[in-house]
Amino acid sequence: MATSNPAFSRNAAFGAPGALASTKVLSPTELQDLYNAPAAGAQDTDRMSYEDTIAKTTLSFALLLVAAAASWFLTPSMMFLPILGAIVGLVLGLVNTFKKEPSPGLILAYAVAEGLFVGGISVIFEQLYPGVVVQAVLATLVVVGVTLALFANGKIRASKKATKVFMIAMVGYLVFSLVNFGLVAFGALDSPFGLRSAEFMGIPLGLIIGVLAVIMAAYSLVLDFDFIQRGVNNRAPRKFGWSGAFGIMVTVVWLYVELLRIFAIARD
Repeated sequence: MATSNPAFSRNAAFGAPGALASTKVLSPTELQDLYNAPAAGAQDTDRMSYEDTIAKTTLSFALLLVAAAASWFLTPSMMFLPILGAIVGLVLGLVNTFKKEPSPGLILAYAVAEGLFVGGISVIFEQLYPGVVVQAVLATLVVVGVTLALFANGKIRASKKATKVFMIAMVGYLVFSLVNFGLVAFGALDSPFGLRSAEFMGIPLGLIIGVLAVIMAAYSLVLDFDFIQRGVNNRAPRKFGWSGAFGIMVTVVWLYVELLRIFAIARD
């Protein structure tokens, strides 16, 4: 197991798969009635399923896209929207990450906040670099689609060793991002991309770091898919489908922002 969710590890559903066999002997009529009965869904069993998790993920992204569309049209006259979305999204993201059990309301609120941020930053980048948003959207869809296809076919899997490397890389990336943000915010660097605009062997540092970030985001998607797969296989409570939806949403937003920045730096 590559990752361990505290709520899952304390739940019996995340132990060895299998259920207790019933000792009751059913009559032929009862067996026929069971055979004719409709298949139980996630609502009937209160267990995670791929279909239910996909529905929760779709709802989350639908709210994100609606908020992003509103922010796209409103940001030019209300520049505070993407900043508000970023701040609220960060707070809700941390709250949802450290909660022991998922909260649908907080996860959907996070989707709206991230939509405001994504829509606002997208229109700003589009004004500076026409066409960059379409490039970032298409690239995001390709990365997500390829990663999902490889995971579904068993070509890539999460592992303890790879996850350790991923965590170390994430810590380094977060430290660099915080330092870079501080230098730009306090005026130490003139470029809006900060240290990412510096060149290494003639290549902008932002492109090198951006490519590494995209690889990390792709592996983060693998962890998200693995999380959902284990939950379904081990019959985890249905509510944890929201955790799967939240994880995918966080990763896809991160991936999109990184690709948006890569294309913008390349344009410069």
